[in-house]
Amino acid sequence: MGDIHRPRVELLSSEQVALIVEEAFRVLEDIGILVENEEALDLLSQAGGRIANDRRRVFIARETCERCMATVPHSFFLYDRDGEEAVRVGDDDVCFVPGSAATWVHDFATRSIRKATTRDVGEFVVLVDSLPAMDLQSTCVVPDDVPGALADRYRLFLALAYGRKPVVTGTFTKDAFATMHAFLTVVRGTAKAVREKPLAVFDCCPSSPLMWSDLTCQALIDCGRSGVPATIVPAPLMGATAPVTLMGTLVQHTAENLSGVVIHQTAGPGSPLVYGGAAAVFDMRKGTAPMSGIEAVMADAAYAQIGKHFGLPTHSYLGLSDAKTPDFQAGFETTLGAVLAALAGVNIVAGAGLLNYVNCQSLEKLIIDNEVCAHAQRLVQGIRLRGEDAGFDVIRECALSGSFLTSQHTRRHFREEVYYPGPVIDRLSQGDWEAAGGRSAADRAHDRVRQMRESAAVSPLDPTRMGELEARMASDAAAAGMEKLPEWRLF
Repeated sequence: MGDIHRPRVELLSSEQVALIVEEAFRVLEDIGILVENEEALDLLSQAGGRIANDRRRVFIARETCERCMATVPHSFFLYDRDGEEAVRVGDDDVCFVPGSAATWVHDFATRSIRKATTRDVGEFVVLVDSLPAMDLQSTCVVPDDVPGALADRYRLFLALAYGRKPVVTGTFTKDAFATMHAFLTVVRGTAKAVREKPLAVFDCCPSSPLMWSDLTCQALIDCGRSGVPATIVPAPLMGATAPVTLMGTLVQHTAENLSGVVIHQTAGPGSPLVYGGAAAVFDMRKGTAPMSGIEAVMADAAYAQIGKHFGLPTHSYLGLSDAKTPDFQAGFETTLGAVLAALAGVNIVAGAGLLNYVNCQSLEKLIIDNEVCAHAQRLVQGIRLRGEDAGFDVIRECALSGSFLTSQHTRRHFREEVYYPGPVIDRLSQGDWEAAGGRSAADRAHDRVRQMRESAAVSPLDPTRMGELEARMASDAAAAGMEKLPEWRLF
């Protein structure tokens, strides 16, 4: 008898997985994908893909997909800014990361949203660095005080300036990867070290249904060739850009992922790659795209199961909310997604802090979500045998006295057995809670934000490397027509 059983959930039977995979291969062979990048077309042709006469549609054989999947590492490590091992990505290891690329910030004081700025990016970076359940940093928000063509590299610049954790990021322009890779090289010292101790993961998002744009193809190719980990993130919208049925969406999602595997691994065989996604449901009543609708959550967990079937590291957008403020809806949607992701063994779970169909980030929600994610992590640690027996000896010792509080067994195990949340979670008595002001979880989270702003614990990059990053960022800004960068020295 083992001392631990990891709880897990699977939404698909083995027969359903086999059917979805078989039909996905048929989609690639008979329907094909659209590709808008000439270099990707050449790579697909090199891999054995059949290019249609219009030089846009590509048909990919099953054997080609299987050959390329065979070169993807089953797991890999991400390292922090100092080069220390941070997280393992693979098997059933679960790590949580804030959702990225929101363009709005929820302002708790006014209960409204506003465009993000440089200060917002910096505050998110510093906060995430201090949250223990956030295993990875992300470029959470897109600042509106720099040109859109610079926002991708500028976010990474700030994340490296103020944060130690590995970063989930992505490109908005084809030329951005060169600068962003240069940033990583400054931090690591050499391009070889960037490959050997990856500090960042780049999200690469095909356009559903079944299309790879010029930009996303280039990002996938650049990651493959440089050895920087990439995540393939299809975003099928059930009923609009994908079949309305879960099975149909999973077939399309699988085909989109597999086509990305072929492009990426042909560009750089053996480079780290993650099988990911971000499903949504089209709400026929409201014309919106909820990503925390129950069917979207089910699709996310199910495609992670398919990724595991292929032996690939997995990713999903779970643990987020479509609510507009950190309220009851935000709490239950986020918790449902985060817990299901952990039980499904999703390796990279993105979404903490997000509101409003991934368009808005909230510092207060991120603090609350940190506790949600910590509880999910405790859940999958399971029930562990501690000591020689399950409890007979301590029961014999203490039961007749009526108290286990002072036993050596309790003193030895209570810290490792019981998770104790931070002050954002209320565990006061009713009287003590009222005496403390009767404040909500969101109010308590805002207290933490205020404390961060007053006395932030910042981990700045050393001055030499910071100067190199700033010089490269300033050069790109000048080329984009900016006289100077916004004031980014915030702490």
